[in-house]
Amino acid sequence: MKKLIFHFFMSMFLIVIVSACGSSSDLENKVVKENKKNEEASNEAKPKKLIIWEEKGKAEALKPVIEAFEKEYGIKVEHKELEIATEMYHRLRRDGPIGNGKAPDVVTFSHDKVGRIVKEGLIQEVKVNEEVINAFIESSIRGEMYQDKVFGLPKSVNTTVFIYNKKLMAKAPETMDDLYKIAKKSRKGKVYGYYAKWNDFHDAYGVMAGMGGYIFRDKDGNLDPSDIGLNNKSAIKGARYIQKWYKADLIPKGDEAAIRKLFDQGNLASFMSDGNSFSKRKDTGIAPLPKLPNGQPMKTFMEIKGWHVTAFTKHPYWSTKLVEFLTNDDNAIQRYEKTGEIPPNKAIKQNPAINEDKRAQALSIQIQYAEPVPNIPEMNKVWGPMNSAMDDISTEKAKPKRALDKAVKTIKKER
Repeated sequence: MKKLIFHFFMSMFLIVIVSACGSSSDLENKVVKENKKNEEASNEAKPKKLIIWEEKGKAEALKPVIEAFEKEYGIKVEHKELEIATEMYHRLRRDGPIGNGKAPDVVTFSHDKVGRIVKEGLIQEVKVNEEVINAFIESSIRGEMYQDKVFGLPKSVNTTVFIYNKKLMAKAPETMDDLYKIAKKSRKGKVYGYYAKWNDFHDAYGVMAGMGGYIFRDKDGNLDPSDIGLNNKSAIKGARYIQKWYKADLIPKGDEAAIRKLFDQGNLASFMSDGNSFSKRKDTGIAPLPKLPNGQPMKTFMEIKGWHVTAFTKHPYWSTKLVEFLTNDDNAIQRYEKTGEIPPNKAIKQNPAINEDKRAQALSIQIQYAEPVPNIPEMNKVWGPMNSAMDDISTEKAKPKRALDKAVKTIKKER
């Protein structure tokens, strides 16, 4: 009670001082927010222990950060590694509602699950001040938002980039027109100049979006699933451009292993893939993707992994503190050095560890143009029809307009 009275009078005193000095409303809001934060802290007892679930294989990067948090706040943090795609989701659904002490306070998920797990009541809003939010690149925070609220803080981002064999290609071309000429000139037998998995919507979207297509219309930060732009004139133009490459027999066939083998054998000069596919061999180069014929960059999909406070924690304030601590600038760069995953923190762009890493530099540039995969549940209805459409377009079974019209009709019907 004494603490509450003290914080009440302190807040009144600070607001009076702010008003008397003619300071901006932003400063007043900051004072009120800080007071509210202190009040929440005083109301929530410090727990003896917090439980965190990390992605399998990443605990080594987590351990030193946990130790630093324990030392600073005197709270024990217990961690467990789980497979991130499905195991973590199913375990949280199972253990969370039981309340048997096994449910985690903090978990990690890919951002594309955010809408779904919010609707299922598995995670809660992360309440942090604007200073924390502004520490991250805007698109990474956008990926963690659902219905105007932030439900996680991002820990890493990834997107597709241009990987090339320096023996076959002295430098990365700046435009797709240049790359097309190189690919035509080098095409002979089993030798190809470029590979992109454009028969799959995930990779094809970069071209279609760069031409002006979109999945769901963004209206003031909220995605409108009733407004689909995957068969507008721009998206069709992008699909026609993709089909042009297949008609000219410039894209090799095969799964990921076959394509990698082609590249390693020197029969493929370049390919489009995520940053994890980059080899640090001296003869391998990496760069942002070349610009499209309209002069625009490819708007590739961005994948974001974040930390989330579960709906089942009894310690939301301290769980949020842990999430803030895990993602601050110092700990973000430390995680990068151990995992190679690119952090979305603005402040680390000039960090020597990032500047001296060609892979990190290429990803950092391409990420500026990348768009988060829509995290609303309606996105699940898009993948199937659009993958079928891109398969028909790449194999020339259908003209782009017909294939995309059919896909959008199916999406709207299934919604």
